[in-house]
Amino acid sequence: MDNVFIERLWRSLKYECVFLNAFETGSEARAGIGRWIGYYNANRPHSTFGGRTPDEVYAMQQTEEKLAA
Repeated sequence: MDNVFIERLWRSLKYECVFLNAFETGSEARAGIGRWIGYYNANRPHSTFGGRTPDEVYAMQQTEEKLAA
């Protein structure tokens, strides 16, 4: 069960980025994958988080921890 989340990430990366782009060089692949990871964390809504992005969830947790301290 602990691998489910990382396996889902790799599946999404392959199908939404790698397979759709014909990267010619390693540097192109690195830049393209970097852009996709940025999109995945900042703009892509996740059903696990109720339609929020990972960045939004992380920011909420940070705020809650500061309030609790």
